[in-house]
Amino acid sequence: MAKAYWVSAYHSVSNPDALAAYAELAGPAITAAGGTMLARGGRVQAYEAGRAERTVIIEFESFEAAVAAHDSDGYQAALAKLGTDSVVRDLRIVEGV
Repeated sequence: MAKAYWVSAYHSVSNPDALAAYAELAGPAITAAGGTMLARGGRVQAYEAGRAERTVIIEFESFEAAVAAHDSDGYQAALAKLGTDSVVRDLRIVEGV
């Protein structure tokens, strides 16, 4: 079975405190759902139409596990801390090969 990945690109952060509150809950919820952090922030070199911005990559054992982690009560509680206007980000769940 192919693994799956959450890929998040943070276009902007307008409320760092909300992001910190989100991260405090999101990390344990993601780990409890079987997620493994592969990249979080750090150096980025963008090419083509890409943007050099905070990028997070999390690995899961399957696409279904990745979707279930996102939809879990624990992660939804983390999203509630983030709110709707604290960050602008693009979160995708992609299946590996």
